Amino acid sequence: MFHEWRREGYLVSTDPGRLNLGVIHSFLKGSYWARGVPLEVVGRSVENSLCFGLYRSEEQVAFAREVTDRATSAYLADMFVLEEHRDRGLGKWLMEVVLSHPDLQGLRRPSLPPPTRTGSTAATTSGSWASRRSSWKGKTWTAQLRHRGDRQV
Repeated sequence: MFHEWRREGYLVSTDPGRLNLGVIHSFLKGSYWARGVPLEVVGRSVENSLCFGLYRSEEQVAFAREVTDRATSAYLADMFVLEEHRDRGLGKWLMEVVLSHPDLQGLRRPSLPPPTRTGSTAATTSGSWASRRSSWKGKTWTAQLRHRGDRQV
C-alpha cells in the first residue's frame, strides 16, 4: 500500500514506481556522503528501503530514504531537496511526512544520521523532528541527542 500527501501544488508519495532513479542518482553521486556511488547501488538501496519522493507536477524535486524493518528500527539514510526548490519549507514538510508514516510509528530504535558538514542534522533542520519521534528506552529523542553529544535541539 502506498501513501500520498499533498500541499500547495506538491505531492509526497511512497509509490516506488514514481521515483526517478536518474534524479536520485544524479544528486547522490555528487553529494559528500555518497560521492561517486554507482547507479546500481542506488537502485538496490531504493528497492530495499521505504522511500519518499516529493514531486511538483511530474518532476521529482526531493527524496528521503528510510532503511527499516518496519518493526523495531529505522535509519534515515538519504534525504535531499534539489537546490532550485529549497527555501520553501519542503525539507521540513518531507521530514514531517516521513515521521508520520504508519510503518515508522512505535519503533524502538529510530536513528538519526550524523551531522552534516554544516553541523545540522535532520533533527535540527526539521524543527521538532527529534521530539516527535518515538521514545526509546524511556528517553525522548531530545534526551538521547544530548546524551550522544549531538547538537542541541
